[in-house]
Amino acid sequence: MNWYGEHEPLIKDAINATRTREHFSAFPEMPSPRVYGETAQADGEKAFNALLNSEFQLDQPETSKLITEQKSPWNLELNVSYRELDWAAYKEGHSDRFKALQNCSPQERAGLATEVVKRLNQRSFEMALAVQHTSGQGFMMAFQAGGPHAQDRALEAIAYALKALTDSAPQATWEKPQGKHPSLLMEKRFVPVGRGVSLVIGCSTFPTWNTYPGLFASFVTGNPVVVKAHPGAILPAAITVKVFQEVLRESGLPADCVALATDTAAEPNTAALAQDPLVKLIDYTGNSEFGDWLEKNTQAQVFSEKAGVNLVIAESVNDLKKVTQNLAFSLSLYSGQMCTTPQAILVPSNGVKTHDGVISPAEFAEALKTAIDKFLSDPDRASMVLGRIHSDATLARIESLKNHPKAVRSSTITDRMACPTLIHTNAEDAVWKQEQFGPIAFVVECGDINSAVAEAENSLTTQGAITMGAYTTDDEVRSMFIELSQRTGVALSLNLDGGVFVNQSAAFSDFHATGANPAANASLTDLAFVANRFRVVQHRWHP
Repeated sequence: MNWYGEHEPLIKDAINATRTREHFSAFPEMPSPRVYGETAQADGEKAFNALLNSEFQLDQPETSKLITEQKSPWNLELNVSYRELDWAAYKEGHSDRFKALQNCSPQERAGLATEVVKRLNQRSFEMALAVQHTSGQGFMMAFQAGGPHAQDRALEAIAYALKALTDSAPQATWEKPQGKHPSLLMEKRFVPVGRGVSLVIGCSTFPTWNTYPGLFASFVTGNPVVVKAHPGAILPAAITVKVFQEVLRESGLPADCVALATDTAAEPNTAALAQDPLVKLIDYTGNSEFGDWLEKNTQAQVFSEKAGVNLVIAESVNDLKKVTQNLAFSLSLYSGQMCTTPQAILVPSNGVKTHDGVISPAEFAEALKTAIDKFLSDPDRASMVLGRIHSDATLARIESLKNHPKAVRSSTITDRMACPTLIHTNAEDAVWKQEQFGPIAFVVECGDINSAVAEAENSLTTQGAITMGAYTTDDEVRSMFIELSQRTGVALSLNLDGGVFVNQSAAFSDFHATGANPAANASLTDLAFVANRFRVVQHRWHP
């Protein structure tokens, strides 16, 4: 199948978008019947329901062991089972898979991968339900982040991979003049070669958005991929692998060039897989403890996104109401279960400047509380925005902090739905200095603005962060924030008070994480994310 010929215009548009950094999206984010078809939602629901109470079928070596513990935070009975990957049998077929991928040109692999993304887009409603009922996201967020936004990230990875693979000519005639003597002449071929098995370790909260960049980047650069799904969010990964395997078969390639690995929380196998010498690449999203272990104890090149403490610094604002509304949404979205959710809002003890005068930290905290209360006052909107808490550990964390003595707003938990806890504290309080994953935020008093910047710098260099926000109407302070961002290697969002939120990261324009601070050693997606997934092997001879 000539998938590249069919998708070449889209791939070229995607490559161009990575250069211009302007708005580009190949896949509409709204679940509109005018876009996806009048029956798309019903068809997606039917396809999703057909997966329930059944064994998920894949084309790969499997054992007789069934994995069945996946549960829905929305209380839907899933009862989907998966066979455990037979790792020993899988390893036996590695050379055939590797050779098959190597025999494909970079363009052929990019075209095949793009066909996979296009088919995933056609199944966006089915995928949305799979993401919703494994991660706990509300349906709209599950559709967008689990579907079109993740698909855009996949296409972005394809574009970067192909750009890196084709950066130099695949062949050359090399001629070196030798004065009066005949020139030295050689024919040379430069072949990009994958490095080995790529293990993509999925997370529970964003099982497609965080998984697709590594999956597609590794495949296009010529590496067989094993997607190791999180025990609590297997179904979205399984659907993705199934679509990949369908396209691989149609292309005459081994279907298990992309395979699914599963395990349980009680019997994890991720560490054992990661330490197998066959695994040369690892993509990981999750807690810092295991991420650090992977980086230190495996033979693989690890691309990690770990924990951090995302910060906001508020020195002065144009419109307090708009700022607190923006922050209220950021804190509430998916109950703070995003790696980009702000946790600590640092404010000078002498107050935040507004057009109506300076307000104290306590008044700022109260204004933010009011904004959260108002935003979540509609129960239907609150349910869809907050979603459900995925992990019991997150529920326990909320319980432990919701009655903090300095809480100005306490979380209520109903049927795994939890609204934000907001704590007004000071810079010396240690509780805000470690990641508190979930709907937990702090307004932190920090002396003057210089003290706030110093406190932020200490946190960003020791804990790291994926995002940092800042508010100021002063050009000199703005420069301080920009310099802080560059010193600490953390992306900065300035004065967000409208329809863009610090949580959001747009494919083809925003670099998600920088790889320059402890929260992540890689960025989604830049050339560094793809270039280390292959090596160039040259062949040369005299003609």
